[in-house]
Amino acid sequence: MRLRNIKGSREVIGASDYVVHEEETKAGKWHEIFGNDHPIHIEVGMGKGQFIMALAKRHPENNYVGIEKYSSVLLRALEKMEREEEPLPNLVFIRMDAENIEKVFEEGEVDRIYLNFSDPWPKDRHAKRRLTSTTFFGRYNKILKKDGLVEFKTDNRPLFEFSLESVKEAGWNLVAHTFDLHHHETMNEGNIMTEYEEKFSSQGNPICKLIANR
Repeated sequence: MRLRNIKGSREVIGASDYVVHEEETKAGKWHEIFGNDHPIHIEVGMGKGQFIMALAKRHPENNYVGIEKYSSVLLRALEKMEREEEPLPNLVFIRMDAENIEKVFEEGEVDRIYLNFSDPWPKDRHAKRRLTSTTFFGRYNKILKKDGLVEFKTDNRPLFEFSLESVKEAGWNLVAHTFDLHHHETMNEGNIMTEYEEKFSSQGNPICKLIANR
């Protein structure tokens, strides 16, 4: 279960230099924020930040933006950042709802989008809220570069099958996919595990992954 209510979390986030505030005024300005013209990769629903922090360390040639809706979860990511011996100048965080992502990034401003263990929203009436719905692929279509990629991982088989259909329905290309990432030699190469991925795979749950582009 996600942490949603830790007293004082919003105040800590509001005072943090690692968090970009007034994010809807930053569209088209992300290269200015980072001070370079490196590719911009974002993780939507980053949780406690393990995945995107590891990416930022491994790939200093890219800029990373971690997006998280819940203050108490983002707080845990900030605590991890504070414990780092060296700062990560290529990583910032935003606390926001992903439904507003088109207001935060300009058309073609993002090179890659990571979706990891997203909320499955299991009820049919909530399907549009899934981060791999055709509704969200429409949003990604606007902010991604023409050759940009979406990468999605989950242990939830029904959600993954829904996502495969969404890729087709949205008119995107399925570049690659697997129902067992950790036993797929090519797709698992260089894989960075999230907190949930470590937990679920240790329980014997296979991890699914897809990569899609326009």
